Amino acid sequence: MMDTTKEKIQSTTDLAYDFSNILPAPELTIIVPTFNEKDNVPILIDRLRKTLEGYDWEVIFVDDDSPDKTADLVRTIGKQDRRVRCIRRVNRRGLSGAFIEGALASQASYVAVIDGDLQHDESLLTTMLDKFNQKEIELVVATRYADGGSLSSFSAWRARFSNWATALARRFLGVTISDPMSGFFMIRRTVIERIAPQLRTQGFKILLDIITTASGKLHIAEVPYSFRKREHGKSKLDARIVLDFASLIIGKLTAGIVSARFILFSFVGLIGLVLHIVLLNIGLHSGFKFGMAQMLSTVLIIACNFILNNILTYGDQRLSGIHFLSGLFRFEIICSVGLISNVGVATWIYNDGNTWWLAGLSGAVMGVIWNYMVSAALVWKR
Repeated sequence: MMDTTKEKIQSTTDLAYDFSNILPAPELTIIVPTFNEKDNVPILIDRLRKTLEGYDWEVIFVDDDSPDKTADLVRTIGKQDRRVRCIRRVNRRGLSGAFIEGALASQASYVAVIDGDLQHDESLLTTMLDKFNQKEIELVVATRYADGGSLSSFSAWRARFSNWATALARRFLGVTISDPMSGFFMIRRTVIERIAPQLRTQGFKILLDIITTASGKLHIAEVPYSFRKREHGKSKLDARIVLDFASLIIGKLTAGIVSARFILFSFVGLIGLVLHIVLLNIGLHSGFKFGMAQMLSTVLIIACNFILNNILTYGDQRLSGIHFLSGLFRFEIICSVGLISNVGVATWIYNDGNTWWLAGLSGAVMGVIWNYMVSAALVWKR
């Protein structure tokens, strides 16, 4: 009886691993994070087909639930070409998270990321792939700062930020490549599999996160390229990228003890404190008694902080519709309790013989930690 069972298992195993009529995984997967890039999708796919003719490849568009139905168009094209795939993300946003999800959905030997706005030169993909003929190479970065590269199509502020951010990354994080802010690179998939649990899912600068997480252990090659002008649609980059970069730097310098989200949450709280003083002053000069002016200002600032945190701190899981309203209600209650804990801790420390500024600072820190931890669990459900 036992011998018969073993024979059945062996037969099933042999059948499961009969690859004679099965196509292997592609050599290369190109990840394209998208949000409202419908006009660019057909152009990019056509260019990839021409560039990678003769290669075994696929492209995965990771779409953040674009209102312009980018995902629907990708799936329509994918019905005619199995190399074109789509991952539609709901209630999750951010280039870094999109790349990680796409890379982990790949079975290819190599994974590349390229913008969906046609500003990256897709013709470099074959050159980048050839670099892996050197067995020690694990990461190939397309750089705008090497000889032959250019960022001439950048606006003035983007060029300044790129230069400034590159200098900071080299100075504080010890990064040595010429363009750690590049959004165009190719990497061995096994490397991503290994370090994925330590990568940030929020933000834009996934390359810098990969390099610093690997702690200088990656063998890296660079190829120059010129950054193109956007042909269709609008740029997704704005002042928020500065906050994201700053939080990434601080998070790496503190070895992850201070999280990027906590930094953004605290920054929003600081903005709220300044606005609170302004609104309180306006209320007092408008004839309100102090107690009423304080209460109204507090309620308004908590709402303002919720909106900013929903956009900045939790932009990748932004609440909307009825979830926005219920989240606002919970955030008001949580921060009201946080205010009580703030005052309680500050009073206790002050009565214990400490200076007023130490007591005030301790209370403020306690309030921020409470608001952050509880709102993360009960408002944005992390």
